[in-house]
Amino acid sequence: MKSPVLKTTRLIVAIVITLIMFFPIYWMIVTALKTPAELRLAVPSFWPEKLMWENFATAFKTIPFYRFTVNTVIQTVGIVFLQINIGIMAAYAFAKGSFIGRDKLFVLVLAALIVPEQVVFVPIYVMMSDLGWINTYYALIIPHAASAYGIFLLRQMFRSINNDVIEAAKVDGASRLQVLYKILTPMAMPTVVTLIVISFIHSWNSYFWPLVMTNSNTMRVLTVGVAMMRDSIGGNESLNFHLLMSASLLVILPIVIVFVFAQKYIVAAMANSTFK
Repeated sequence: MKSPVLKTTRLIVAIVITLIMFFPIYWMIVTALKTPAELRLAVPSFWPEKLMWENFATAFKTIPFYRFTVNTVIQTVGIVFLQINIGIMAAYAFAKGSFIGRDKLFVLVLAALIVPEQVVFVPIYVMMSDLGWINTYYALIIPHAASAYGIFLLRQMFRSINNDVIEAAKVDGASRLQVLYKILTPMAMPTVVTLIVISFIHSWNSYFWPLVMTNSNTMRVLTVGVAMMRDSIGGNESLNFHLLMSASLLVILPIVIVFVFAQKYIVAAMANSTFK
């Protein structure tokens, strides 16, 4: 039995850590609702005197927010769809397949985890340019069609499933794709949802790749748009910080919503992701 003192101490520590982690988000929300005059106060206020909801409308009009949002959604949906489906099929091959060099190939997949995006940027950029894909959705989506981490996580989940389940399905006449998508994928749903969330967050927050692969506002995404807003008011950030925070809040809102609804699946998936 844990003592009441220990329980109380752990609760207090958890509350303090939660408040510390939540404070930046709280400050972003408060700043987004302030007037420029309040931002210039020598002693910052922890709550605005007047809630300036129109700051969000102003931020929306400062940059082509609607166009950037459409581009971001298309990029994110495309990457998530490809990463999940390619990850499921590759993970199934590495977990349940039997072919020469399977384990060595999987080591190469793991090696890809340590290669930063900037290292492979130049050859991929040249490839996209030769294909005529610069400033298109292809350049935003195709280079991120597969996720090494997603393949690893799904492989660990598929390896934990008994082979008897697969053999029983085959006896009933199920094809490989039916076994994969109708039996194994539902059993691995916590891991699949976790990968969807991780892929969604990474794609939605992507900045470097969309910046170098696009050269017009018709193809820019939200992260690049917020950076453009910051650069457009260079030297006057203190006067327009409320607009930057308003735009940033609009950008991160979908991520927060997705994470809140999917956190239980993330915990379940991480508990089953030990290396086997």
